[in-house]
Amino acid sequence: MIEVKDLTKRYGETVAVDHLSFRVRPGVVTGFLGPNGAGKTTTMRMLLGLDVPTSGEVTVNGRSYRHIPAPMCEVGALLDAKAANGGHTARQHLAWIARAGGIPESRVASVLDLVGLTEVAGRRVGGFSLGMYQRLGIAAAMLGDPDILILDEPVNGLDPEGIRWIRGFLQQLAAEGRTVLLSSHLMSEMEATADHIVVIGRGRLIADTSIAEFTRRSTGSHVRVVSPHAARFAPVLQGAGAAISHEEHALIVTGLEADRIGALAAEHRFELHELAPRRASLEAAFMELTQGSQEYQGARSAATAVAPGVLAPTRMEN
Repeated sequence: MIEVKDLTKRYGETVAVDHLSFRVRPGVVTGFLGPNGAGKTTTMRMLLGLDVPTSGEVTVNGRSYRHIPAPMCEVGALLDAKAANGGHTARQHLAWIARAGGIPESRVASVLDLVGLTEVAGRRVGGFSLGMYQRLGIAAAMLGDPDILILDEPVNGLDPEGIRWIRGFLQQLAAEGRTVLLSSHLMSEMEATADHIVVIGRGRLIADTSIAEFTRRSTGSHVRVVSPHAARFAPVLQGAGAAISHEEHALIVTGLEADRIGALAAEHRFELHELAPRRASLEAAFMELTQGSQEYQGARSAATAVAPGVLAPTRMEN
C-alpha cells in the first residue's frame, strides 16, 4: 500500500503540493488525476525518493522508499518513457537496469515477452516509436516483479491495440492483489481502466473516491423523468432535495437517485412513463469539478458561451 500523509512540497514561493493525504490500496487500479501543474508528477517523484518533501511523508508498505532494501523488487515505476540511452538495444537497456537492481538477467527475456518487444529486442532504442518506448519503460518497471506499480502517462503514444493491452495488463495486476497507481490525461481510458481515482488541483486533494461516485456528483449526472403529472410531481421532488430543470415533456432531476424518485412517485401515486438515469462521463465530471484548479484556461468567446448548467469546453494542456 502507498500512503501519503500531509505531504507538502515548496519550490521557493511556489507550492507544488499542499498538505496532500491519500492512500493507494492493493487490489484496484487507482487513477491519479489533475490538471496540468496540479502536482501529480511532483507527488510521484516524492513517492520514489527523487524529491524530498518540505513537510509530511509518503510511505510504501509502511516505509520510506529510500529505506526499501531491494526497491525494484517491491516498486516498479515509469515516470519518463524516453529516459533510455538511444545507442543501446532494448535487451542491453534492460540488462543494465537488471544488473543495477540486483535482478537476474534471465528476467530480461521474460519482461520483453510480457510487453511484446521480443522481436525488436536487438534493435537500438533510438529508433523506437513513443509507443515502443512506453512498452520498454513498462518492461523495466516489471523487472523485479514488484507488488506496487507507479506509472505516469503510460498510454501516451500507444496505438489502439497497445492501449487495450495495457488496460487489461493493469487490471490483471490489480486482480492479483498488486497496488497500481496510474496517472493519465486520457479520461476515456482512465474511465475504462481504473476502479478508484484520486484527483488533485493546485497541489490539494479534490476527490478520493470511486469513479461512479465521482461522476454522480457532477451536474451532468441526472435522471430524466417523464410523467403526465410532471407539474405536480416537480414540487414533491424539490421538497426531497432535488434540483429540477425542464425539458420538453420531461423533468431533468439532479440530487436524487432514480430509486428514490421512483419511490416518491409510488408514494404520491404519480404515473411514470420514463425514469432514465444519465451518468456524466469521467471527463465531463473532471472538467466541472476542477474548473477552479486549471493552470491554463482559454478565454470564453460568444461562440463558445453555453447555457447555465452546461459545461463549457476547457482546453487542458499536456
